[in-house]
Amino acid sequence: MRLKDRVAIVTGSARGIGESIANRFAEEGAKIVINGIDLPAAQAVAERLTKEGKQAIALKADVSVKTEVQAMVKAAVDKFGRVDILVNNAGMSVVGASQDLEEAVWRKGIDVMLTGAFLCCQAAGKEMIKQRFGKIVNIASINGIGAYPERACYCSAKAGVIALTKVLACEWAHYNINVNAVAPGAVETDMVKNLVAFGILPKDEVVRRTPMGRMASTLEIADTVVFLVSEESRFIEGQTIAVDGGWTAYEYLESWLDKARQKD
Repeated sequence: MRLKDRVAIVTGSARGIGESIANRFAEEGAKIVINGIDLPAAQAVAERLTKEGKQAIALKADVSVKTEVQAMVKAAVDKFGRVDILVNNAGMSVVGASQDLEEAVWRKGIDVMLTGAFLCCQAAGKEMIKQRFGKIVNIASINGIGAYPERACYCSAKAGVIALTKVLACEWAHYNINVNAVAPGAVETDMVKNLVAFGILPKDEVVRRTPMGRMASTLEIADTVVFLVSEESRFIEGQTIAVDGGWTAYEYLESWLDKARQKD
């Protein structure tokens, strides 16, 4: 029970990676705030965890709206007395040729993925500073490390999240607050499955380009986040861990991987 009695807010946790993170936190003894803009979906997750004997509540909040973020953090403190852990997972897919990308779409993506992460860090960070303890994990992406065509908004937002992680880590380390990021590669989520189904993401090419030869499960991302919010990571500060099956480490021809696999 590495997180026994810790209070954790996980944004965007009604499904996908966020839900897996919430599940793992609950297994490790944490009290969980399930957040999403789809309140019934968030409530369903919280109710399931409660039935399993865990402590969880559902709170609706648009992370891009400061007043809603502040209300969410206040509600968490009112319910559980403190906030020990924040995971900024809320995100969205923004795909389109840069020359045609609408300004409103760009702004919405940046507001949710980057501004939202900042607002949540700011609100939860104030509580953590007062208690001189906290763990923050921002869910970035390998697309914040390397470019991906027609993902200008998404890549820019995730690169910003990585930079934000470093800045806050430097500012808040002396308050005993660890701020780190996880950069997933391709993960088998409903969102990714939809991108594959609509021909937006070429799954076969992605798998072939990944040295481990597959996509990640949401559990593999969640396990990394658990490590980063546990005491085992207490001297890790301002880092971004890529959980990508070797994607960012590999810079050679895809054909080399194909040949290597054929030898086996």
